[in-house]
Amino acid sequence: MNKSILLLTGVACAACGGKGKEEAKKTPNVLVIIADDLGYGDVSCYGSPTISTPNIDRIAEGGLRFMQAYSTAATSTPSRYSLLTGMYPWRNKDAKILPGDAPLIISPEAMTVPKLFRRAGYATATIGKWHLGLGSGQVDWNTTVSPNPSDIGYDYSYIQAATNDRVPCVFVENGKVDNLDAADPIFVSYKENFDGEPTGKLNPELLKMHPSHGHDMSIVNGISRIGFMKGGKAALWTDETMAEVFVEKAKQFISGHKDRPFFMYYGLHQPHVPRVPNEKFAGRSGMGPRGDAILEADWGVGELLDYLDELGLAENTIVLFSSDNGPVVDDGYRDQAVELLGAHKPAGPLRGGKYSLFDGGTRVPFIVRYPGNVEAGAVSDAIVSQLDLLASFAELTGVALDGTFDSQNLLDAFLGKSAAGRNDLVIEGIRNLAYREGDWVLFPPSEGEAYSPLTGTETGRSPEYQLYNLETDLGERTNLAANNPEKVKTMQEKLDKIVNR
Repeated sequence: MNKSILLLTGVACAACGGKGKEEAKKTPNVLVIIADDLGYGDVSCYGSPTISTPNIDRIAEGGLRFMQAYSTAATSTPSRYSLLTGMYPWRNKDAKILPGDAPLIISPEAMTVPKLFRRAGYATATIGKWHLGLGSGQVDWNTTVSPNPSDIGYDYSYIQAATNDRVPCVFVENGKVDNLDAADPIFVSYKENFDGEPTGKLNPELLKMHPSHGHDMSIVNGISRIGFMKGGKAALWTDETMAEVFVEKAKQFISGHKDRPFFMYYGLHQPHVPRVPNEKFAGRSGMGPRGDAILEADWGVGELLDYLDELGLAENTIVLFSSDNGPVVDDGYRDQAVELLGAHKPAGPLRGGKYSLFDGGTRVPFIVRYPGNVEAGAVSDAIVSQLDLLASFAELTGVALDGTFDSQNLLDAFLGKSAAGRNDLVIEGIRNLAYREGDWVLFPPSEGEAYSPLTGTETGRSPEYQLYNLETDLGERTNLAANNPEKVKTMQEKLDKIVNR
């Protein structure tokens, strides 16, 4: 065990009950919770006056809240890829938004965060949102799908294959579709519909939620999705109970491994579309289904925190909460998210959102709680990224990393023992890149529309260089490129060097 794990766990031996038996404090459990499309301004502990997230706030009250934390990309699959592999997503041509039947984009030979913890003797699990692909192409959902999360380091997995709005709308447990009736096999296609199957486009009378753009293919639970699906009726999820299903599976894993160190990656599916929260939360936010889904996500966080308390594990568990990318309001369904938004600002003071190079796309909530090791209620301005969890967890566990990674060891920053974070970071929008160095961020020229025609999000694309100083211009409103040509040139050269490494 290296000096870092000794320091962090405070290993100490003591006589027990006069029996002379030694006991040592356990290696810390690690629970990583990643929300889906939750913005910097969607959490009350980040200053939102329009929504209350008391359970996420509990993590901040007992831990360290980062003000300059980033995902690597403004969309789900790329950012999740980076978190697990410690590599920038644009180094992998397949790390892009995936259909529900895409093959696994992480090589079974690659080092990953769960593999690292497994090597350190941890039990490992992934529960909830996945969206990193399964199988190797032409997936047969009626057998064990392989490769699956077990091939990249997870002992247990209970996941949705992709997103709420993509087929197949089933849960997959350790590579097998849960509750599948062999007499009613599943068929999935992202090219053409199956004979006799209704769609949202042709059968809108069957819908309880209607699409605003796209999302008009197979209908599951009264909601049309992306892609076509047939069969598997007994295995189909019900959106309104999905949160409860995932929470229960997480509790079962924690309970079953309470006597040994565990690592769990818990992927919240909220507030990604379609937003169909349980009736306990419907109408409570005043912002429609999107706000209600955030309240439901906060409830799920609270359930896990309470369970750690109940089992006496909270004091020895690192809880990390973040989001995969920035927020989006209308992302494909007519759920009144725009009409009922009111004064709420999902990205807070930041410009842009999901799909955007602006900070609203990638600057995300990021909170770490580790009682007795992280100062309660602390705030950090260190620049950190989810990309850095691999190298930092390697330091935590004492597991050596072989190979070259983009991940940096920021363990001291994550634990509040240092105010120093990254010096620079590459950020991805939709296959276009920005480069942050210190307080400066550079957007190289890129082709494409300045606003997404579907979501209305500012993309950050422009035929001209853009240069912003985030210290003086948090909202990235004043382009300083024309007045700082040498700064532009130097930053472009540094970006090229990283990209071409």
